[in-house]
Amino acid sequence: MTPKKVELDRTDRELLRALAADARASGASLAQSVGVAESTVSLRLRRLRQTGVIQGYRPRLDPAALGASLQALVSVRLANHDVRHVESFRREAPGWPGVLSLFHMGGADDYLLHVLARTADDLRTFVVQHVVAHPAVAHTETNLIFEHVDGTGWQDLV
Repeated sequence: MTPKKVELDRTDRELLRALAADARASGASLAQSVGVAESTVSLRLRRLRQTGVIQGYRPRLDPAALGASLQALVSVRLANHDVRHVESFRREAPGWPGVLSLFHMGGADDYLLHVLARTADDLRTFVVQHVVAHPAVAHTETNLIFEHVDGTGWQDLV
């Protein structure tokens, strides 16, 4: 079922942009940048969370500071689309070491894993011991990420 689109006004959109720039900004700072009262910011944020527009806050980590500067996208094609195999892969893969994100895809590949590793050997070990070893997997392809830049194109959609 497709979720219902939430109607956002200019204040909501400006608040989301301000949060995208600094999710830890105080209510007072957000109120000042958006041009509304702090109480309005509080009410708007609560509504945006309750309606699911804002789904959470999390730190943005520097992989190099964690000693794991190698990132890759691992495309996965399943051997078959039996519900048990699909659900097994979906349930297990996000918990494998180094997995940052799991995307269920349409097209030639079924899943895309965003993975973090310390070295090329660690990445190879991850692919062999976890991805290829999973009974549902028929094919993988690993692409290294040289740079990751967050986009702001979502702002044109709200």
